[in-house]
Amino acid sequence: MAEPPGILFQDNRALVVNKPAGLPAYPGRAGGTSVEDFFPSWRRGKTGPWLAHRLDQDTAGCLLIARRKTFLLEAQALMAAGGAEKLYWAILRGIPSAEAGEINAPLAKLTEGRRWRMAVSAQGAPARTFWRVLGAHAGNALVEFKLLTGRTHQIRAHAAHLGHPVLADPVYGGGPGPMCLLARHLALPLAPPVAATAPPPPHMSAFVETCLGTV
Repeated sequence: MAEPPGILFQDNRALVVNKPAGLPAYPGRAGGTSVEDFFPSWRRGKTGPWLAHRLDQDTAGCLLIARRKTFLLEAQALMAAGGAEKLYWAILRGIPSAEAGEINAPLAKLTEGRRWRMAVSAQGAPARTFWRVLGAHAGNALVEFKLLTGRTHQIRAHAAHLGHPVLADPVYGGGPGPMCLLARHLALPLAPPVAATAPPPPHMSAFVETCLGTV
């Protein structure tokens, strides 16, 4: 089994772990290690823990895990109401012409044979994303995204809609390699608050340092 993800935040209610890119949160059909395999060592009680939200297999960074069922329900209700702050960093292919903006483009699931993706559609669910360029290097851009809704593949689909897909995104046209998307920061305004910030993963760190310096 792989090494357990690093812990960014913990108390008796919850953990925020630093999920590596490529590690699935849930067990898959193909088998192999997932975040849930490490649950026994994080358990505080007879049941749990539970994943409080989803994170794509190829996305690195902050993943919230509930240690109490009451916290799970509270956190999920807060996220559903848009009360949680979620910031993502991505390296985009190419450089947007503007420094910042909002993408307000509904998303619907489009199935083609055995494959699917999210596509902008007037019949889709509302989806809003704020973005701003943090830096650029070698013809690509480091961009921060703030989710105002929580649709599947929202950042990936919206980045492609912007004309600059996430670098190495296999579904939305980012080319080969490990996908350059990081769940950078997660904060829930509870009492006491839950908050964590994830460092850039190895395959993004050099680009981030070039754009921003040491992070």
